[in-house]
Amino acid sequence: MKTDIDILNHDHFSFDLWLTLIRSHPEFKTKRVELFASYFEVEKPVDEVATVVKYYDDLCNTINEVIGGNVDTYEIYLLILNSLNVDLKQLNRERLNEFYQKSEDLFLEYKPVVIFKNLHEFFAEIKNQGKTINILSNTGFIKGRTMRKFLIEENLDRYIDFHIYSDELKVSKPNPLVFQEVKNLIKNQDLQMNRILHIGDNPIADYKGASDFGFSAHLLKPQL
Repeated sequence: MKTDIDILNHDHFSFDLWLTLIRSHPEFKTKRVELFASYFEVEKPVDEVATVVKYYDDLCNTINEVIGGNVDTYEIYLLILNSLNVDLKQLNRERLNEFYQKSEDLFLEYKPVVIFKNLHEFFAEIKNQGKTINILSNTGFIKGRTMRKFLIEENLDRYIDFHIYSDELKVSKPNPLVFQEVKNLIKNQDLQMNRILHIGDNPIADYKGASDFGFSAHLLKPQL
């Protein structure tokens, strides 16, 4: 149990996902690169494809955090494919949709690992005290719709009052508009800001973003 998170003095709990509650399945990213190279008929070694994928994944995540917007998943695909000398004119949204569906199927086969100790019990304890929970996650390759499916499969969705994903809101942490959306969706609109606690692993996107907005914040060490 994460006893260092103060349940008593807070009434609503906002959780980041990646490296806070979950991390990628150890085989997933390798499998995704293989699928990417195969589906788009990339004529480069798989190792090179993996390097380019990671580069643009990291870059777009940084762009999202610095600008506060959201680089679309399909835009990330096109940046990667252009770098790998794939002719983008042969692509259309239907093909990208089809690839995303295959990627989602792979993601749900090689599901993320829950790294937050006794997570179900911790969420249950919060809910048993009459308090509320949301998920607040920046997204990149994995859209919010896919994360919802995963959380349902993990029997975690039943504890969650609402979800906010950057691809759906078109805004990323630490943009204050993200935290305003949390405030807007909490049923108890009279709740004082310091009674809302955001928990995450990123000192800028999670801790500083939430603190600057006026929420309480709890920084977890990245769970690798």
